[in-house]
Amino acid sequence: QVQLVESGGGLVQAGGSLRLSCAASGSFFSIYTMEWYRQAPGNERELVASITHGGSTVYADSVKGRFTISRDNTKNTVYLQMNSLKPEDTAVYYCHARTPPQNYWGQGTQVTVSS
Repeated sequence: QVQLVESGGGLVQAGGSLRLSCAASGSFFSIYTMEWYRQAPGNERELVASITHGGSTVYADSVKGRFTISRDNTKNTVYLQMNSLKPEDTAVYYCHARTPPQNYWGQGTQVTVSS
C-alpha cells in the first residue's frame, strides 16, 4: 500500500512559480512511475507530467518548457516545478503512482493562478 501526500499548492499571479511536492509512504517508491495530473472545474482529469523509475519524462504539450517533473528516490518524493504560470493552469493537481496492476492517488492540492 502506498499513500501519497501533495503539498505546495496555493494562489499565485500569472507569470509566477510554484513547486509541488508529493511524498510517498510505503516501500519500493523507486520502481513506480510517478505522475502529476490536474483537473479544472468542468474538465476531465488530464496528465500533466510523468517520470519513470529510470528518470524518463513526458509532458503535456500545454506545459512543455514551463513545468519540470523530478524525483528524489532517497526521499520518496516527486516534484513539479511550475514556472511562467498562466490562469489556465488553475486546477486541482493530483499525484499518481503506478506500477501495473497497482496505482495510487493523492488527495490533490489546489493551484490558482490569477490574471
